[in-house]
Amino acid sequence: MKNLSVRILVISVITASFSALCWSQEAPSPAAETSSAQSARQAESKEPNSTSAQAQKSQNVPGTTSTQGKVEGTSNDRLFYALPNFLSLENARQVPPLSAKQKFAVTARGSFDPVVFGWYGFLASLSQAEDSEPGFGQGATGYGKRYGAYFADGTIENFFTGAILPSVFHQDPRFFQSGHGSFFHRSGYAVSRIFVTRTDSGSEQFNYSEILGSAVSAAISTYSYHPRSTILSSPTGPRFIVSDRTLANTTSVWGSQVGYDTLTIVVKEFWPDIHRKLSKKHAKA
Repeated sequence: MKNLSVRILVISVITASFSALCWSQEAPSPAAETSSAQSARQAESKEPNSTSAQAQKSQNVPGTTSTQGKVEGTSNDRLFYALPNFLSLENARQVPPLSAKQKFAVTARGSFDPVVFGWYGFLASLSQAEDSEPGFGQGATGYGKRYGAYFADGTIENFFTGAILPSVFHQDPRFFQSGHGSFFHRSGYAVSRIFVTRTDSGSEQFNYSEILGSAVSAAISTYSYHPRSTILSSPTGPRFIVSDRTLANTTSVWGSQVGYDTLTIVVKEFWPDIHRKLSKKHAKA
């Protein structure tokens, strides 16, 4: 199935761009660091109350690049200022666990956000252009089928990995950004979160929600609404299209979904840095 390959290609390009931006950030000179440290100490000595208030605010509202989300314990953050990123928290040490109701609420908020409708439309357009899953056909009908498949794929996986299984296994579906260390250290941390996650009690556990959730959604996707074997007419004569509903294809889709989620979570790790850098450039302009 090529639908997920389109998403992986898009997110890979974005990840590469983000990586270049991260590497391009220049380290401050020793003199600048010394000056900044002195200024910070002077500010702290003059406004202790303000500093304490700011620290308290950071603890109460996780995430310095976003505000508290509509669901308590989540954020209003958006990747690239558009795509929902409500389950990512920055600078969040000890935060209360989400209840099952909250997990479903924030997953529904992200899955049915107006922006994702356009995102799936864009992906469906790319899929139609390269004629992935030819069993869907072309034209408006083929585009509608691809759009519906993308929307169903994304929504089903979101609910299984973000709400249903996290509620069953008492796991936390949020991504807690590291925010410190080298590029490779942070990338490794982000990748590890696909396999290791936080439980509602605060301990670490194998990420059953992600691995099993993506497997279940891949099976539902493959065996329910993706193309069966069919024969399509073409200028050169009848064209036989092999069915997508096979175990091998299900396994391929499962691996592609995990790969897509891995690339996405790496982007989520570095997004706060990019967000701040872009904000500084905008402020200077």
